[in-house]
Amino acid sequence: MSHMIRSLRHNRPLRILLLTNSLILVAGGLLGPIYALYVEEIGGDLLDAGVTGAVFAFAAGITVLIAGHYCDRAKCPAYIIAFGYSVMGVGYLLFLLVDSMISLLAVQVVIGFSEAVYVPSFDALYSRNLDGKKEGRQWGVCEAMYYFSIALGGVVGGFLARQYGFDVLFVIMSLLCFISAAYMYIYAKKTLVQ
Repeated sequence: MSHMIRSLRHNRPLRILLLTNSLILVAGGLLGPIYALYVEEIGGDLLDAGVTGAVFAFAAGITVLIAGHYCDRAKCPAYIIAFGYSVMGVGYLLFLLVDSMISLLAVQVVIGFSEAVYVPSFDALYSRNLDGKKEGRQWGVCEAMYYFSIALGGVVGGFLARQYGFDVLFVIMSLLCFISAAYMYIYAKKTLVQ
């Protein structure tokens, strides 16, 4: 494990990508395991939770195809990532306004769109900034960070929702996204191989 982390020691671009994306993943992980409880709190049931999850995935699936096409033409894909992170932050704030299944569906479309916008650019930049001799290790670190971030988010999200309610959770999720977006925007142009 330590040799995997060491493979990033001298690769600042990958560290920036991993840091910003980890915050995004933690934000999503805060709600993930308790999402059905939230749906129930606003008057839905398990079927509604499944349908809104499907709407998220469908919106993301359509958007990712389009975003991948434009990513190849972008002069600075890191700005696309920052944009996606920002829209995701807005999407999480929109949870504060949800009062019906229709409004929840709309929020899931926004969040699905935002995730799909940034993922192709993230993957492209991550690939461009890999050390050719350590690609497997460096992708391994990226994938491990995904799981570790989701795990951390799940535990912290359950605690926060139980102690303070969902509204506080949504604000924290949004803040994590905006912090990631700002960091990516500020450091992208001068640090990442575009």
